[in-house]
Amino acid sequence: MSFRFWRRIKIVPGVTLNLSKSGGSISFGPRGAKFTVGSRGKRATVGIPGTGLFYTTTLPSGGSGGRRNTSSTVPAAPSVRPEYRLTLGFFKRLITPDDEESLVDGCRELVLGNEEKALEHLKEAIHLADGAYLAGFLALKKERLQEAADYLATAAEKHSRLGRYFSKYGISATMSLPITDEVAAHVGPDLRGVLLGLVEVYQRQEHWQDAISCLERLRRLESDDVVVKLSLAELLLDSRPGDKGVFRKVVRLAEGIENETPIYAALLLYKARALHGLGLLDAARDVLTQTLRRKKGRSEDLLRALRYERALVYEEMGQRKRARKEFEKLYAEAPDYEDLAQRLGV
Repeated sequence: MSFRFWRRIKIVPGVTLNLSKSGGSISFGPRGAKFTVGSRGKRATVGIPGTGLFYTTTLPSGGSGGRRNTSSTVPAAPSVRPEYRLTLGFFKRLITPDDEESLVDGCRELVLGNEEKALEHLKEAIHLADGAYLAGFLALKKERLQEAADYLATAAEKHSRLGRYFSKYGISATMSLPITDEVAAHVGPDLRGVLLGLVEVYQRQEHWQDAISCLERLRRLESDDVVVKLSLAELLLDSRPGDKGVFRKVVRLAEGIENETPIYAALLLYKARALHGLGLLDAARDVLTQTLRRKKGRSEDLLRALRYERALVYEEMGQRKRARKEFEKLYAEAPDYEDLAQRLGV
């Protein structure tokens, strides 16, 4: 049995330094581009904010520790002794080759909370895939969208080398990205993470087709990735409202999906919206009713969205009393939700 030492130090608003015996990490950024850089392994996590429930998978280590994979196309990087990894004195003790100096200087400035200086250093390190990755997400956080798109595109081109220097120095770098209003995904330095970052950038730029192209590329890589399906369904419905071809595609995206987790429930919501758009009202109602039977672990926002959509379906089916009853219940809980006040004439 072992005891863990863990403490969090707030450096500046939005920046936190986390310290433990196994090393340290830094976290910074609001919803949309949060960094966690630490000495522990890389993981991808998907969850519903506010519920405390997350689905986590371990990402490939990129050659850190263990035997060298002889089939890898990336040469193994020299390891750094554990005592020289990310601790309070990590950047003071570290001696780096010239071509890595800008990357390390950028990380050091992030620890100090100097985001502008960090980005200036990282701009000089975009010849390294890891430098382009960090520069891209930091530019995204600062709403410098074209810069973010350029850096992340560079990271995507160099994706076979992503994680090389993070592994060398025992650092993990994870970003938190919104997938929908209710769902966020934590992504690491790999092609999946970079492409999801590009999707976020393109959405903010309203470059819908570029975002859709990234998601389609991700689907070809991981056809069963429910996070990608969910992101694509939302993007298609938002960018092409009223398009019956889109409605049919969203229904196909949700094919075979059962209400197993909150992520699946969110995808079923979009399936119901697509069925509604196709005029298949009985089918839409049945999907919503079945999804609402399982409430445990679902956020209030997600449950309200499901109930609101079902009330809209009831209204279109001519069941106005039933629809109004649901609208009134929702209004009593959240009077500012959607257009409830206008619908109820209050």
